[in-house]
Amino acid sequence: MDNLTNKVVVITGGNSGIGYAAAREFKSRGAKVVVTGKRQHAVDEAANKLGVTGLLADQADLNQLDKLVTDIKSSLGNVDVLFINAGVAFFESIVHTSEAQFDTMVNVNFKGSFFTLQKFLPILNDGASVIFLTSGNTALTMENSSVYSASKSAVSHLAKIAAKELARRNIRVNTVNPGPTETEMQGKFGMDEPTLKGMKEMVISQVPLGKMGVPEDVAKLVAYLADNAVSSFITGAEFFIDGGMAL
Repeated sequence: MDNLTNKVVVITGGNSGIGYAAAREFKSRGAKVVVTGKRQHAVDEAANKLGVTGLLADQADLNQLDKLVTDIKSSLGNVDVLFINAGVAFFESIVHTSEAQFDTMVNVNFKGSFFTLQKFLPILNDGASVIFLTSGNTALTMENSSVYSASKSAVSHLAKIAAKELARRNIRVNTVNPGPTETEMQGKFGMDEPTLKGMKEMVISQVPLGKMGVPEDVAKLVAYLADNAVSSFITGAEFFIDGGMAL
């Protein structure tokens, strides 16, 4: 029997990209998976394709987080794995970053991650695993990424402090920091196709392995960190999965 069989796994932003791949990985290993998202159609479509539970929730909305926790508690009980994956990115210079872009990234990436953890604490089993998705940008000083990188760096530091505070409950907290990965999010950067293509070529030129990652690479690492049988002595750690880009 797989060590993740019948474990309750919650994945925020699980209707696409890395979250979707992680949901598929956990489902294949026998877990009871819940994916969340803030677009009802996208959540329903993903849940139906994966054969998992889909719940509508905006990670940046505390009232929706409260409802999410209540719904999961009443339907599935306590949670064994919490993958705080939802995030948003805009790549713009400091000069041209708008207040709306700033607020969106901070509210979703940092505030949303913080309060998702806080709200779920009462229904996390002792010995649970929490994984935050941050970014390889936490180790880089890439132009046009100031707010995005700062918001993800804040999550990385949050995870380390959470690992200390929650160790008394034997709850492990780690971060996965992907580098350039082929996901749906890349189509949401507000760039036209030639600009996006040029950006991808520029990024790949900085990756020692000379390619972009795929969501399945990240999903397998997340599942590894969720499995107490193989990662029970790992907490407060950062795992870069970026083809060596941060070197």
